[in-house]
Amino acid sequence: MADIHLDSAVLAVLQDIMGDEYAVLLETFLADSEERLRLLRQAEMTADAQSLRLAAHSFKGSCSNMGALLLAGLCKELEDIGQRQALPEAPVLLEQIEREFAIVRILFKSELQRYRA
Repeated sequence: MADIHLDSAVLAVLQDIMGDEYAVLLETFLADSEERLRLLRQAEMTADAQSLRLAAHSFKGSCSNMGALLLAGLCKELEDIGQRQALPEAPVLLEQIEREFAIVRILFKSELQRYRA
């Protein structure tokens, strides 16, 4: 199941590259993602299509870099909504992003425990 949410090959490469700093990378991604979600919600609530597009684009990149490809794909869809200024479509997609991030958060916390063991 985890493979549809996280690309294990990407995580293996990151662990190899980061070495002892791998856990810091995971923790930083989780904290940073919380802020990105806050910015997405704020942009949606204020009907700011440009801010929504930029925040979604930024979150998409970090998700992709961390192997959270399903989450990155959802962010791409939200970025497109911002680009098209189709803000009525944003709440449903933002909810999907939040649900997917909740799964990714659990998987990364498990990855942290596995790494530290």
